[in-house]
Amino acid sequence: MSIKKVCIVGASGKLGRYMVRHALERGYEVVGVCRERSVPKLAEFADRITIIPGATNDREVIRKAVDGCDGVLAVLVPWGVRQYSSGTAQAVLDFAEPDARLVFSCGWHISRDGQDQYSWKFRAAVRVVTVLARLVRAVEIDDQVEACRRIFASDRKWTVVRGSDLEEGESQGLPVWSRHVGDPILGSNLTRRVDFALFMVAALADDTLIHEAPAIVGRCTPSARAHAAIAGTAENR
Repeated sequence: MSIKKVCIVGASGKLGRYMVRHALERGYEVVGVCRERSVPKLAEFADRITIIPGATNDREVIRKAVDGCDGVLAVLVPWGVRQYSSGTAQAVLDFAEPDARLVFSCGWHISRDGQDQYSWKFRAAVRVVTVLARLVRAVEIDDQVEACRRIFASDRKWTVVRGSDLEEGESQGLPVWSRHVGDPILGSNLTRRVDFALFMVAALADDTLIHEAPAIVGRCTPSARAHAAIAGTAENR
């Protein structure tokens, strides 16, 4: 299916604004959803996109925003304790056009099949953040897990992009990916935020990523370069 119109849910965030820019560069018509107080963050795009203010887990807001869109890019933000992530995911699954490409973002802590291999430091960090966030009622990590469970169970044309740690900086190009955390190619655990957004937007037109949950890392990181060097050596034998 040809992508012409895209809805970006969470358009005002850092990742969202990069996605807006990449989508516009591809000539897509863009509809952006963000909280009303965050609309000014999209000022640079105001004359080029349609902005729909509202909570991203508001079902009526999502229903309106995704109408007629060929693709939906959704940032699964686990803010608060009101099922923000799962509410957003469910609304997109329920109201997106029947044949729309749906691309969601989350972190490495999400596992689709239980075959990801995490270091003890990573597991400990996730546990600490989950407990502390729950105590202060600021972030709901478990709800992001629930959101992805619902996506994985859906027969929609979804992709869940699992991001490493992020940094700012100039684009290094499309990140590389693996199906499972623990793959040596992901060892550097770092991606430019602009390139995370690039992967999200590129996934809209990549049917090989349908029903995949790629874990990504920057293509110029040491682990990605080492993998490329090994692959190149193998090809030359």
